Amino acid sequence: IVSGFMKELDEELWKLGIPAKTKHNEVAPCQHELAPIYDTTNVAIDHNLLTMEMMRKIADKHGLVCLQHEKPFEGVNGSGKHNNWSLGTKHENLLDPGDTPMENLQFMVFLSAVIEAVDDYADLLRTSVATPGNDHRLGANEAPPAIISIFVGEELEAVIDAICTDSPYAGPVKMKMDLGVDVLPKFSKDTTDRNRTSPFAFTGNKFEFRMPGSAENLSDANTILNTAVAKSLKEFVAETAGAADFECAAAAWVKKTLNEHRRVIFNGNGYSEAWEVEAERRGLPNRKCTPDAMIALKDEKNIALMEEFGVLTKTEMLSRYEVEMEHYSKILNIEARTMLKIANKQLIPAATAYMGEVAGAAAAKTAAVEGISTKAETKVLTALSKYTDEMSDATDALQAATDKVSAMDDEAAKAHAFHDEVIPAMDALRAAADEAESIVDEDYWPLPCYSRMLFYTE
Repeated sequence: IVSGFMKELDEELWKLGIPAKTKHNEVAPCQHELAPIYDTTNVAIDHNLLTMEMMRKIADKHGLVCLQHEKPFEGVNGSGKHNNWSLGTKHENLLDPGDTPMENLQFMVFLSAVIEAVDDYADLLRTSVATPGNDHRLGANEAPPAIISIFVGEELEAVIDAICTDSPYAGPVKMKMDLGVDVLPKFSKDTTDRNRTSPFAFTGNKFEFRMPGSAENLSDANTILNTAVAKSLKEFVAETAGAADFECAAAAWVKKTLNEHRRVIFNGNGYSEAWEVEAERRGLPNRKCTPDAMIALKDEKNIALMEEFGVLTKTEMLSRYEVEMEHYSKILNIEARTMLKIANKQLIPAATAYMGEVAGAAAAKTAAVEGISTKAETKVLTALSKYTDEMSDATDALQAATDKVSAMDDEAAKAHAFHDEVIPAMDALRAAADEAESIVDEDYWPLPCYSRMLFYTE
């Protein structure tokens, strides 16, 4: 079934002029990856949106459902996108390390510009991937954390260290190099791109922005990235224009920029608690939820960036903040009220019905054989009664929290309240329902269990 779906998807995408290059199974059961061939940003985003639409339509024809939710299942890998981004002319990739010091100087200028841009506008870049679903995905199971950092690999980090400290290059390839301001080292591409905990990774001749969720429109991320890098390159031109020795001035700018922004470079484990502590020490933002992330849209620094390049006005930035906060609240309100209906109309009645079946079986045993043990039935009834009561209490608490928060007028306060009050109430209901599900007979449980949803035999 899946093979037939992928074959038809391939054919339909080619008809639309969207060549797909890579298709393989991913880590989670029934999770697959598809990668279209590179194109200019606008065309690539159009291709991506068309691909998402075709995936949904073709899946339905094959009796499947294509889930583009960022975290549809608890405890199972989420679903995201790798936004592969580079800069180029018609003739060359400007993030491709060259074979000579001068070619590497060009590479280091553009690399430094990206590093500066991501460090200066990490908070704004974070807004481009902030959604209720992605909040659940980020930070575990091969998804990067909410802290934006840059992975450059061991060899390139050694080059950066050498430039920053005017010391001999001491990377994996041992060689002595002149690191005067007018010369930069020759080095090979780094291909260690398997650090899946990095939000922004350099992978040879491009960067992979790995934070977007699978339902994301990548326009925001690329708009912010392009604008922030343009800002850095504008500063580079201003500082080197008219220099008597351009190469010397360019190398000096690279050194200064890397020293000022190397805090954002991190090649370690993004999941570790130690990294959260270290990131805080470095002053890197760690905005784990959408309401906290969206505040960056109101930051004067970010508004100034967008106005400087004529991308968005202050009014447009502030309106986007209001829209995003309202959108977050609406999604959470829908999810919470859907959860209440599922619990009240399906899960609690199912658990109650199964308890009736077990109680009836225990009574029948006792009637048939005097003094017979009903220990197993008693254990099931006792445990399931406890979890059913917990579900009932949790639905009451969730109903009260949702009604209270949804009645708020201030959209920003409402969004924060949905995160701080409603989500914990939803989690409590989910926990009780999960415990009940582990006891209730599958034939009584109205929702598909994981084994039925996540594994297939054809």
